[in-house]
Amino acid sequence: MTLTLEFRDAVLAAYPDVYTPAALAALEVLAPLNHRRHERMAARTALRKRRAGQGERISFLDPESLIPGTQIKVADARSGNFDGAIIPPDLQRQWIQGTGPATKPRSDVRSGIRNVAYALLSGADGWMFDGEDALGQVDTMSLDNHRNLKLAIDRDPLFLEVAQEVAGEMNTWAQGFLGRPIIADWRQQLDFTTVIFRCRGLHLDDRHIRQDGHGFSASLSDLVLFVVNNHERLLATGRSIVIYLPKTQTAEDAALWNSFILALEAHLSLPVGTIKCYVLVEQLEQCFQLMEIRAALSPHFVGFNTGRWDYINSVSDALAWDQEFVNPNIQAITMTYGYMRNYEDRVRRAMNTPDRNGRCTLWQGGMEPNIPVGSAEGVAASMKRAVAGAEREQREGASGKWVAHWKMVHIVRPVWEKVGQANQLGRAFPALTYGPADAAGLMLLEPAPRTIAGARDLLSVALQYGNAFLRGFQAAALKPADFFGNDDVLYLMEDMATGEIRLSILWEWIHKGALLTEADAETGCVEGEPFTQALFGRLLKEEYAKLRQASNRDVHDDSKDTTLPIARAIVQTYVQSPLKAPWYVDLLNLNLGLEDLKTAEARIAHYLEAFKKDGTRLTENQDF
Repeated sequence: MTLTLEFRDAVLAAYPDVYTPAALAALEVLAPLNHRRHERMAARTALRKRRAGQGERISFLDPESLIPGTQIKVADARSGNFDGAIIPPDLQRQWIQGTGPATKPRSDVRSGIRNVAYALLSGADGWMFDGEDALGQVDTMSLDNHRNLKLAIDRDPLFLEVAQEVAGEMNTWAQGFLGRPIIADWRQQLDFTTVIFRCRGLHLDDRHIRQDGHGFSASLSDLVLFVVNNHERLLATGRSIVIYLPKTQTAEDAALWNSFILALEAHLSLPVGTIKCYVLVEQLEQCFQLMEIRAALSPHFVGFNTGRWDYINSVSDALAWDQEFVNPNIQAITMTYGYMRNYEDRVRRAMNTPDRNGRCTLWQGGMEPNIPVGSAEGVAASMKRAVAGAEREQREGASGKWVAHWKMVHIVRPVWEKVGQANQLGRAFPALTYGPADAAGLMLLEPAPRTIAGARDLLSVALQYGNAFLRGFQAAALKPADFFGNDDVLYLMEDMATGEIRLSILWEWIHKGALLTEADAETGCVEGEPFTQALFGRLLKEEYAKLRQASNRDVHDDSKDTTLPIARAIVQTYVQSPLKAPWYVDLLNLNLGLEDLKTAEARIAHYLEAFKKDGTRLTENQDF
């Protein structure tokens, strides 16, 4: 086969089971779509710049217009005048979906594939194996992720051997924590959980493929490698092919994704609609176009997911130009806060708007980041909050939610087991409306604290996350440094979104002169004092020092003179720059594999210079 795509570092020879002839052929067929993806990303950046320059808020589409990239009228989408997807049997009940990657940083197959065993033995109804926010991108982790998932789906002997070992470990934990085993027949248990894959977003380039000397879409790469390598086995065993689509901002983005999926289905001679997809609602503009997104992705679309961190970040970023829009402490922005409450309400109303065949779609609730490890009192309090959060989402209409750790499945899933309904499809909610009050509600701020303690939390976790990312741990158990050694405060499983929103809020506080709502004895700040560059500089110095002094348990010693200083440089530059960078992940990806601070600082400066000049985002692998 003659390849027009360029691959790096002998990956074709090292991963022949991932880059199979069939996968390479499909990548070549879909490669022309990468140009459309580049055009779409350039248009998104230009629109962001125009809105910021003109002080323009996001608004609803003209109902008489066509959804960009489709021949569907906006008014038809809003009224359900389209043919939506049929929800397949293995997605009818998704009370709990777990999420996490199918590998670990720099691990061999036997060690990395344990992640898949934990997931498929967890008792979760579905597991979203993550190629994006929770998957490290150092070295060849993205390819290890695909390899391990394929081995597990194929029930490779090595995977089965590891699964048997892991089942015993899980039962030992459950016996001690729950007083009972959780796995009766490990082989049978492996078939309980629906396999789902989250592709990387349209804004990301693959680290191992180039096209015409430029970046190639990570979205296309992930879609092809997961579907081509696993569709035959999944369909032969009566299972659906299910993907999650992240970071879509508009129905036009959704239409582009739909063209990817249709092209792949055609290439593989699969009936249209074979591939099913959920869409994560993690961008403000999506809430202005929910029904349009459903229509643009029909007949593949099966549901939306509501998350927290990414969505908050998108609101902050979309309103970076608005001096009046300033978020409070991150802890205050729960799913019942102002604009978050309105966001969730629009999603549930969109989900339960029937298409012309009377079909509604699924709503998967948000992430439970707790891990039941800590003091008895800390665990009990955190688990009580986790269950209460699940109960609230179930009452509001969610058909299920996510957990970030397998141990949480048996703690949270009983909320839905007690109710007993497979889902809440078609539950009656008021019809969506599209007026000025609806738009205003999606940007509604409410009084809440903005404190020095809140700033320390934002800064400490952002620094730790950046350091973890650069080490390959894109999903990491974190908590603010002030709580290191305090087992009453549990670690939370955090992914890329936690870094994004923390830096966005810190940027807001500095560049909009956010006023503190409380005095702080340690810094001498008084109530009503603005959050300044100088104050940020002091807190950065202090929080960084705490991480330097932390034990290896909290901050790996081998990172303190390598990646931690780079993480600090990224945080400092991002937050202090008058021009807000669109993605924290861009700066992290730019410095993967680096341990030299001077080289990293040069790359950071180059990124901001290029973006300031003409909106160019440097997203290609600098070490290709």
